[in-house]
Amino acid sequence: MDTNNVLIISYYFPPMGLSGVQRIMKFVKYLPEYNWSPFVLTSATNKYYAFDKELMKEIPSDGVRIYRTGKINESKLKVRSFPSNYIFQNFGRFFLSFFLQPDSKIFWKRKAIELGEKILKENKIDVIFATAPPFTDFLIAYDLSEKFKIPFVVDYRDIWVDNPYHFYPTFLHKNYARKLEEKILKKASRIIVTYRGCKEVLLSKYPFLRNDEITIIPHGFDEIDFQHFHNVKPIPKKFVVAHSGLFQDNRNPKYFLKAFSNFVRSKKDGIEKEAWFIGIMRKSHIRYIKKYDLEGNVKLFGYQPHSEVIRLLKMSNLLWLTFEDNVRSPGKLYEYFGARKPILICAPDGHMKTLAIQSNAAIAVDPRDVVGIQKALNTFYHLWQIDALPSPSEEFLSNFERKFLTKQLAYQLGLAYQI
Repeated sequence: MDTNNVLIISYYFPPMGLSGVQRIMKFVKYLPEYNWSPFVLTSATNKYYAFDKELMKEIPSDGVRIYRTGKINESKLKVRSFPSNYIFQNFGRFFLSFFLQPDSKIFWKRKAIELGEKILKENKIDVIFATAPPFTDFLIAYDLSEKFKIPFVVDYRDIWVDNPYHFYPTFLHKNYARKLEEKILKKASRIIVTYRGCKEVLLSKYPFLRNDEITIIPHGFDEIDFQHFHNVKPIPKKFVVAHSGLFQDNRNPKYFLKAFSNFVRSKKDGIEKEAWFIGIMRKSHIRYIKKYDLEGNVKLFGYQPHSEVIRLLKMSNLLWLTFEDNVRSPGKLYEYFGARKPILICAPDGHMKTLAIQSNAAIAVDPRDVVGIQKALNTFYHLWQIDALPSPSEEFLSNFERKFLTKQLAYQLGLAYQI
């Protein structure tokens, strides 16, 4: 079978870390198995919140070419400090939004287009694929598509215009973003989203879109990542609840920590109980650990390479996550599925809560319901004591394996190529 070439535009890419790189990195890893050779157009950022050099080892040496708009000096990578609190972060976003639309990466556009033009002139590219945020990636794909008459596909990891965490200082700013989005969607050959809520928003906002033009390819997990730690088991005679990743925007561990404190105080049975936080923590969140007298029951691991995250998840008894909106699809939930652990999900009614419940391994609670969270902890603790903790079925898990999802992407790229 002939191999086709796809130009993948993604500002975030390894050695950058955090969740924003996982989806596209795994697509790049497995696309060659489905007869698509990726040409990756990405940034050359030497300063970011986290780096994970190990991720680059997953990229095949054959069938993948990576182009950067600059040079990365791996010996001088600098880790940026994460904003200490949500209010300070929002102020910075609001200020920048006056001048930078659609996002703060707009200055990358010129360099990316110049490099993209070079790639397209030197290689036969069949389809352009752009993932966002940043939504500047979509603008780059649009311009290159128009100039070289190559179909392009867009991948929404988050909602764009109607995302409440995108700031528009005036109606004119938001209207400008809406017109950009409309222009792109009218020209895109295929549209991919990570969950149904995003698809529904686009269909309701842009009547010219057809239902079959938008495909849902969710986040997922890579079975190979977990096979490496197949023999890793939880620590005997210790009950561990783990959380992986950032507490982005308005997400806050406050209510869980209060409930966990109550849970620990109510279970004076001599068994150790710990909450593990794997990832960057805001200083304002760390204060709650002391406030609720949990210094001896909480471990902060900080940012860890992805492989170490997997190992720690496997060592845990229960996995926890929280969010207070339905405008995004947290990738960590799918990694939790891959860990085959029970899940405590603190979320409002919506797709992600429903999905977790469908796994038959989760208890769902309102994110600020301290009593409900403590009750769920009690339930899981009892199940742990009788060795009856639930886990998702293999049939359920098969829907979210990275190879399966990449096969779906390859099919969509093929449809775009044939248009």
